[in-house]
Amino acid sequence: MTGIVKDYRNYLRLERRMSPNTVTSYCHDVEGLIGWCGDDVAGIGTEQIAQYLGKVTEDGLGKRSTARLLSSLRSFFDWCVQEGEIPENPCDRIDSPKLGKYLPAVLSVQEVEAILDSVDLKKPFGLRDRAILEVLYGCGLRVSEAAGLQISHVHLEEGFVDVVGKGDKQRLVPLGEMAADAIKAYLACRPEPAGRAYDDILFLNRFGKPLSRISVFKLVKQQAMAAGIQKEISPHTFRHSFATHLIENGADLRIVQEMLGHESILTTELYTHIDSSTWHENVLKHHPRSGYN
Repeated sequence: MTGIVKDYRNYLRLERRMSPNTVTSYCHDVEGLIGWCGDDVAGIGTEQIAQYLGKVTEDGLGKRSTARLLSSLRSFFDWCVQEGEIPENPCDRIDSPKLGKYLPAVLSVQEVEAILDSVDLKKPFGLRDRAILEVLYGCGLRVSEAAGLQISHVHLEEGFVDVVGKGDKQRLVPLGEMAADAIKAYLACRPEPAGRAYDDILFLNRFGKPLSRISVFKLVKQQAMAAGIQKEISPHTFRHSFATHLIENGADLRIVQEMLGHESILTTELYTHIDSSTWHENVLKHHPRSGYN
């Protein structure tokens, strides 16, 4: 890693307070460009960046991933301008790819139950795997939130979990009876932590260390296959399905927004398949001055 990328990493981590995964992703994107163009940042212009984006697109990078890559590069060069390394951002004259509305896959209630039931509880770590899946769906957690969940943040008797999300923001999420029962069953056979640093981590691997995000991804794909689910899913599919099923059963959009930890309700609207015109019409319908009555 070059010196300027190290400085940028520290900026993202200390000043922007981004999550470790986001910091790694941004720096990886920047390193890819520098590896292709050379480490003279001042010499990287708009044309070179456009050519690089064209190259990664030809290599199979999709529109959404290309747009995310451009966003990373734009952030890096904004920082370079701020630090006086370059006079202007070479990304400013590059348009992002036009994206359609993204709607991730959603599971039906029956498909979720099939995946949960596919876990063999008699196998080693079967109780752990069932508990992870119950938490992903029952609480709508991000994969990093589930993997890093602390025992002290799980309140089984009160029926909620204290989640530390993006930007170290905390939120309380109700814990359903099935998820709570699954956690209790797992805690009875939870492996011995490999060190004191892991004493409070809920989900441990066979070495007594925290589960990685990759391990949770593999678990979800493995159990989906075992359940005969043909859809392309990930841990995030459970989060999306959690939100969708809540809305379908009458939950208020604002409440779902709080439970998911979204800053904008428009993000929640996207996750729950609800067209903004639908809830816009619903609000007007119940407003005394709307003219609907």
